[in-house]
Amino acid sequence: MEVLALYLPQYHPIPENDRWWGTGFTEWANVTKSRPLFRGHDQPHLPADLGFTDLRVPETREAQADLARRFGVTGFCYWHYWFAGHRLLERPFDEVVDSGRPDFPFCAAWANQTWSGIWHGAPDRILIEQTYPGPEDDRAHFESLLPAFRDPRYIRVGGRPLFFVYQPASLPDPARFVESWQKMAVDAGLGGLYLVAALGESGYRSQQADGFDAGVLFRYPFTRTTTVKVRDRLVARGLIRGPKRYPYPETLADAPDWFTGKIFPGIYPNWDNTPRSGRGGVVATGSTPELFGAHVRRGLEWVSSFPADEQVVVIKSWNEWAEGNYLEPDQEVGTARLELLRSELVRAGHIAP
Repeated sequence: MEVLALYLPQYHPIPENDRWWGTGFTEWANVTKSRPLFRGHDQPHLPADLGFTDLRVPETREAQADLARRFGVTGFCYWHYWFAGHRLLERPFDEVVDSGRPDFPFCAAWANQTWSGIWHGAPDRILIEQTYPGPEDDRAHFESLLPAFRDPRYIRVGGRPLFFVYQPASLPDPARFVESWQKMAVDAGLGGLYLVAALGESGYRSQQADGFDAGVLFRYPFTRTTTVKVRDRLVARGLIRGPKRYPYPETLADAPDWFTGKIFPGIYPNWDNTPRSGRGGVVATGSTPELFGAHVRRGLEWVSSFPADEQVVVIKSWNEWAEGNYLEPDQEVGTARLELLRSELVRAGHIAP
């Protein structure tokens, strides 16, 4: 059983963000300026035990891994950014690979999307475009990840290194991508890769035909009631002010019937991206650690019929604070979500009490 938490490396300054948003910009700039936008809106969400992390600090990365391990997370899945040979936010991942620390399993997810001004509430501003130049770029991209794939800590499913693609529908030819990367992995002595396509809001549903080994279903944690739909129309017409608001579901919804092949559950602890988008954002209302625990329980049931070495649950995320989905302790509920995660793993017999 793998319980993976997606890991955002946006907590250290980089030259590109300095140019785009000002010197020293990190995700914390959005988090700390957030304010409540409606009655009962909890903002800002501020960190507790780990504080305002700086991912250039090795002790911070060790503390994150220690905390995750303690509550049953089996590995971090680092968001990985590759733009035709240009990488962004690569330092934490590179230092984890190069240093051998922390001694905690990990894998990578290619966030293959164009960067816009979403970090600062300007989604129409293009910062760096995602392009796909062709086979030479694929080779350079694969070779940049090869030291990580060969790391003994790198997570393997079915004996092969696990690699996620966030927007498979954006690939010019997803089937060719799968074929090419599998061949490179076999030639490198890895026995191939275990490739997982992210599914959900994009509408992509061809992962099995394109050759992906599995999909992971990410669907926003929203209950779209009739009342909510009416309010959405009023917001869209400018008759009332945003952000849009949806009740957090009582349990994790099953995968739609039209998805075929092996589908892993993607579980959101919460959602509130108003720190990035202000009144243009979207909020899941009424989320609690207990409801998150119910989603975890359903996710564990979901994968229980899969082969033992292909039981994967993905939590989005470990630390996406400006989207409101994080497991790290905050000043409101502390470690309650982590405690519920551990309790459900104990209940299912995956870890000892």
